[in-house]
Amino acid sequence: MALFGFLRPMTGGVEYIIAGLGNPGREYDNSRHNAGFIALDHICSKLGVKCDRAKFHALCSQTVINGKKILLMKPQTFMNNSGVSVEEAANFYKVPPQNILVLCDDISLAPGKIRIRRKGSDGGQRGLKSIIGCVGTEDIPRIKIGIGDRPDREYDLADWVLSKFPDDDKKAIQSRLDDVYNAAELIISGDCERAMNLYNS
Repeated sequence: MALFGFLRPMTGGVEYIIAGLGNPGREYDNSRHNAGFIALDHICSKLGVKCDRAKFHALCSQTVINGKKILLMKPQTFMNNSGVSVEEAANFYKVPPQNILVLCDDISLAPGKIRIRRKGSDGGQRGLKSIIGCVGTEDIPRIKIGIGDRPDREYDLADWVLSKFPDDDKKAIQSRLDDVYNAAELIISGDCERAMNLYNS
């Protein structure tokens, strides 16, 4: 059972970072590319905290999950420069790349699907690419949230990922947000393998 941030005070430094990726600004609310923001907001809601402190070019909050001190963050640098924000926080708290958990969208997965990886390439996700480039390694755990691919290859990719979710897709993603939270708990507890076995789909 998680030891939530509002149940005990934080002492010492941050041990883990959970970064939900997206684009700042109301015009991007509920857009496909903001699936990471949506997932991080859900985690904050589960923990009873608000990600509203401006630091590291991000909106941040601190909490505790399973005894680990966590920085929750939503980079405000826009998706393609997410690494600038994450690297700044990681350097400040001396958090190793293996303790940075990234939540991001993935067009290769249908809405309602999630995929957990301990490490690997960016798979074309620009925010993840930025983080890998800034921290200098692919050894970064991530939870990818399916947003579905374009209806055809003629559809502009930028227009697609910045478009709003239709209701059915939004419901499909929301149905998996508890699984994202549970997977994050397991990863932070050092059991990424179990998270993958339980929640990859």
